[in-house]
Amino acid sequence: MAATGQSQSTASSGAAIYFAILGIVTTAFGLADILVTAAGSEFGYGILEIPNDIFRGGWGGLIVLSAGLFYLSGTRNIGDIHQFAKVAMGSILIWIMAGCDIFAMITESIPGGEDGPWLNTLPGFLEVYASPYAPAVLLLPFSLVVIYYIYQRK
Repeated sequence: MAATGQSQSTASSGAAIYFAILGIVTTAFGLADILVTAAGSEFGYGILEIPNDIFRGGWGGLIVLSAGLFYLSGTRNIGDIHQFAKVAMGSILIWIMAGCDIFAMITESIPGGEDGPWLNTLPGFLEVYASPYAPAVLLLPFSLVVIYYIYQRK
């Protein structure tokens, strides 16, 4: 019985460290979204692109910032169900924003250009899915780890 409690404690501390790091990165991305939108210019570096439109940059940045704050506030005592729910909520917010960004990519890839055909060609279709990506899309695979911890809870 003590071994089970100790392994659960070790898993909780590992989860707390993981989600604390994810919370810091998520908070930084949210702040960057808001600052880039406030400055009125786009930012791109490598595979990261931060748009400057008010919906994706402003509101999206606020949602990503909130997700990071949920992560950070939930890691204090992650073994408690209420604290773990904050971490799960942070992941859900990331999933919502990433889903919106992925849906935007899909709808952007179907029509052709203004002077081109009605439907996009295969190279034009695949070109839309190449990098750079919005911050929520980059955070998406890392936020899916919460599903593992949900299944670990009994």
